[in-house]
Amino acid sequence: MTRKTAALSLALMFGATMALSHGDVAPQPVNTDALPEVGEEWLTENPYRDQGDDVYWTAVEIGASGYNQNCARCHGLEVISGGLAPDLRFLEAEEYGDEWYMERFIHGYTQNGTTKMPAFGELLGQKAAWAIRTYIEARPDDEQMAELTPELKGLRDQLAAWSEDASGADPDGMKAKLDEIAAGIETLSGAPVADSAAYRASALIDGTTDGYRLAAEALTIGLSAAH
Repeated sequence: MTRKTAALSLALMFGATMALSHGDVAPQPVNTDALPEVGEEWLTENPYRDQGDDVYWTAVEIGASGYNQNCARCHGLEVISGGLAPDLRFLEAEEYGDEWYMERFIHGYTQNGTTKMPAFGELLGQKAAWAIRTYIEARPDDEQMAELTPELKGLRDQLAAWSEDASGADPDGMKAKLDEIAAGIETLSGAPVADSAAYRASALIDGTTDGYRLAAEALTIGLSAAH
């Protein structure tokens, strides 16, 4: 899975799922065929965290789909909680946070006889669990994103203009600028790389008008979800 392919899938998927994430959601299966096997025994630490960029970003892509279908209704788009459930972005990207996450994922959570969270373990399986975990830990700091919004909107507008007329476009310069912004965006989990709108947009720029259009859409979707 290349960075561009993952970013394209994420950009298209977020556009499709924003309207779906607030309706009644029954547990939905997650296709994890593209991920390495993790064995049958439940692990206590994210196995996709240290298997290289291709595996990590494939897990983010698959986890985004699984999260938006199964978790966003309660935990919020982009994992920004509206108060109905814990804000999972603050779970440390290390074994302690992983253990808490997996306990809830496998067994669910019941309070005073009321099911607050269903048990997903048997329904979705371990690979889906860790893919969703990887997506969660890669969420960018929304306060940083808010501060960067005016600058990113300006870059979005430039990309949109290039999608109509690419004469004078500077794809290398635009990618460098977005990469610089992306490198400065932190996660709330402590994970080293944030799956930010800037990161996604940069990956989609390939010097074509379609690439500029998709990059502009990725920025639009990412900034909308963050707010």
